[in-house]
Amino acid sequence: MEDNSEPEQSSWAHLPDVCLRHVFHWLDDRDRSRAALVCKKWSCAMYSGSLWRRRTITFYGRPSRAHTLELQSALWYVKKFGKYLEHLEIKLSNPYNTAFTQKFQVTMKGLLSHLGKCNSRLVSLSIKYLELDRLIWKNAVRAQFIKNLATFLKRMSKQLDYLNLKGARVTLEEGCELLNSLSCLTNKSFVSEINIEDFFSLHPPVYSSTLFHQAMSKFRSLVILSLNYNCISDELLDILWNSAHSLCTLNIKCHVHDPHGQVVWGMSWANLAKRAPKLNVNFFFERIMKHDHLARILLVEIPVRSISLRSCYFSDPDWTMRPTLTNLLPAYWHVLQKLTLELNNDHELLDDELLQLILSCKRLLFLKVWAFLSVTFIERLLQNRAERKCILTTIKEAPKEWENMRRDEMCQ
Repeated sequence: MEDNSEPEQSSWAHLPDVCLRHVFHWLDDRDRSRAALVCKKWSCAMYSGSLWRRRTITFYGRPSRAHTLELQSALWYVKKFGKYLEHLEIKLSNPYNTAFTQKFQVTMKGLLSHLGKCNSRLVSLSIKYLELDRLIWKNAVRAQFIKNLATFLKRMSKQLDYLNLKGARVTLEEGCELLNSLSCLTNKSFVSEINIEDFFSLHPPVYSSTLFHQAMSKFRSLVILSLNYNCISDELLDILWNSAHSLCTLNIKCHVHDPHGQVVWGMSWANLAKRAPKLNVNFFFERIMKHDHLARILLVEIPVRSISLRSCYFSDPDWTMRPTLTNLLPAYWHVLQKLTLELNNDHELLDDELLQLILSCKRLLFLKVWAFLSVTFIERLLQNRAERKCILTTIKEAPKEWENMRRDEMCQ
């Protein structure tokens, strides 16, 4: 007898669309394309816009065959599904010669041109560590890339909400051109987050630049701004009043090679803090450790939430950390929540001073210490934590190499 009944279907055939899209979400491009060949329903899932909202594209300086195929695939899918893209991250891995930057510039020109024509959803763009001041960037290639990027930012300016160009290393004029492109169409920009840390090359005194002040005056809805201290001035703090209703976070990096001797009045910080009541400021210091240098920057009027002091293994027998711990940082006892100390303090003991600072900071939640401290200090700190004399929730100690260095010092 002939059986005319239909073959029993797998339970996968009845999987709801939302679940199927979730499964596709965890597949890479290659597996997605293979899964799309299973049936019509799965093929339709492949074209779901929710799968193509985020994309990271990595350009490898010395690519393997797998890396080359990965890049080609990523570029193909961005062009095919680019209209759905909302978050784009471009990464450069070990660029090493002019041939690489030339190819990167040409590829990015085509990619940005395509997205500029088909995409109206992009809200986030990240291209970190371009390092355009390196010799691997020929002047013509560099100028063309900046021109293409500025054109793209102009097209996306009405919708873009987040821009990260950390480590771009452009000239002051080029940097201001890129910033101005975000407000070209309306003379205002409503980007909420910008990262321009290490954005400028050659460590210029950006704080005195009229071009920079004019570019920053166009931003009206900043929530988070990351930049170097050589950009900070009374004029910039006044300009940030434009975003006072939304401004929540300033991340400020201060490197020893950046100009940081400018005078910024405490009244300027106080006025900004009054107009932007949600404002928190995070400072990241690299090799700026002397008390007199820090005291010019860390004014009591600043609503400081986090301070990171890194000596980068720098050691100076004439330098002492004690005045900073006992006189400067205690001024933030009511606001400081996070403290990171990476110090080569082999010439002075700081156990008592650091413990007293921790106990005085009533809102301190996070402590990271990479320094020469005794075991007794850790025991005392944990005992005070157990007795609820401080509210620390996270304590990170020195890595192994610091412990080995200290052991060597003690043996000598």
